[in-house]
Amino acid sequence: MGATEGGAKKPTRRKTDGWKVWLLYAAGFVPAVWTFYLGATGGLGADPVKTFEHTLGLWALRLLILTLLVTPIRDLTGISLLRYRRALGLLAFYYALMHFATYMVLDQALNFPVIVADILRRPFITIGMISLVLLVPLALTSNNWSIRRLGRRWTSLHKLVYVAIAGGAIHFILSVKSWPAEPIIYAAIVAALLLWRLVRPYRRNRKTSAPRPRGEAVALKK
Repeated sequence: MGATEGGAKKPTRRKTDGWKVWLLYAAGFVPAVWTFYLGATGGLGADPVKTFEHTLGLWALRLLILTLLVTPIRDLTGISLLRYRRALGLLAFYYALMHFATYMVLDQALNFPVIVADILRRPFITIGMISLVLLVPLALTSNNWSIRRLGRRWTSLHKLVYVAIAGGAIHFILSVKSWPAEPIIYAAIVAALLLWRLVRPYRRNRKTSAPRPRGEAVALKK
């Protein structure tokens, strides 16, 4: 979930942008804190636990979407947000973890036989659990030491985020009893991001193989 694209950044740039990353982390936890406050003060309706659990899961999916949006934004606009991608990915993992912890502690009161039965028998929980498990190694290796240690394997490992976000979208759709617009919209966004990842290599190859203007070709020969 950390960024490897875009080459090495200058140390001075890292230092000047460091506070922005920490600000992103701080802002990223605001929805969780605010929703917890609403639950504690009776502001989450008739079923506060379910609402709190749903909100945390929804923010996990939103942050995963933002993580994958970094590359298309750079490709289409030239704006590089790579320095924030690791923080977005880690925030997504933390929200997914809080979502599952809320389910275990507040929803099921740590009734492990029931939790295990739910994971094994209810497809949307099974898929959600698989997605969370896939995010664990990505979160643990979202650091510069792991990037150096794993080398090219790091990039291959972090491609699991595509499977995780697809699972998150499916988990959301299957968790609702009807087919409201919200989960379908999120699923469509995820599908578009995954499709972009598939067509991106072909788009880049077309750019690199495109013939240069005649004047540019002559200049290169000089």
